[in-house]
Amino acid sequence: MPRVRVLSTGGTIASTDGDGGATPSKDGDDLVAAVPELEDVATLEVESVCDELSFHLSASNVASLVRAVERAGEDGVDGVVVTHGTDTMEESSYYLDLVSDADIPVVFTGAQRPADMAGADGPANLLQAVRTAADERFTEGAYIAFGNLVHAARWVTKARAGRPEAYASPDSGPVAELTADGISLRRDPRSESVSLPATELTARVEMIPSGLAVDARQLERAVEDDVDGLVLAASGIGNTTPAIGDAVADAVETGISVVVATRCFDGAVSARYGGPGGSRTVREHGTIPAGDLPPWKARIKLGLALSAFDDLEAVRGAFEDQLGVPTTE
Repeated sequence: MPRVRVLSTGGTIASTDGDGGATPSKDGDDLVAAVPELEDVATLEVESVCDELSFHLSASNVASLVRAVERAGEDGVDGVVVTHGTDTMEESSYYLDLVSDADIPVVFTGAQRPADMAGADGPANLLQAVRTAADERFTEGAYIAFGNLVHAARWVTKARAGRPEAYASPDSGPVAELTADGISLRRDPRSESVSLPATELTARVEMIPSGLAVDARQLERAVEDDVDGLVLAASGIGNTTPAIGDAVADAVETGISVVVATRCFDGAVSARYGGPGGSRTVREHGTIPAGDLPPWKARIKLGLALSAFDDLEAVRGAFEDQLGVPTTE
């Protein structure tokens, strides 16, 4: 029987309601004990990494999670399941996908409903995640198993704030689906092509949104505060207001790495429009295109790249080697 290690970090799946609202109160052993069917799927080991709601997690917490996954790989387990809050699960899973050397699948899961709520979805999601981690067709990479679908960390996003069908992969579609007959693959499981040699996220990266009539004050304050990098959450295919576009040119001149991502749900940035703030003009300022990475994942990638490399070209190379959207079979 496959060996699967469950790493618990808290989140809604481990939460119960109290006077101050839902907070984590159950550990990994509690979560596993609530799903007796797991014994038929894998031999389970449980380890606690932290006990936090995901919007409380720090970069240090996620680095500890990476180290726990590395230890699991060294111990010879067949797969890892991470129980995690849903708000930042896509960021933590992508972080791990970028830096982990473990040649085992790491499957994140969680819940939209606390453990003591009627219709709690945590037990079903945990069972699905363990089945995925124990499936020999998943050999490496980071995934999210949730609501009967399995998504690759590279493309997944939390698309729905409160509904049980929380996640979607707009550009690629899910990797697999849990059916009555088991896990049905929709395409070969694949993850991020770029591996970054940094476990700790030490660089400071600010995310700057652009929108109707947004000025450059937030960007200028970030530059004055000596940030290491900036990610623009640009409109459309990478356009900004003229004020932000001009300020970007000044930021690049000072040596700050600036990545341009689209705030759109689907699609990639492209250098098309001229004029102040136009996507081609902003590209000509020396910015780095994020491809189809959303701004919050581009921030993780830029921060890790800046933590690993000293020169701009190496940082740029981490983004230029983007993995294309896989073909759905």
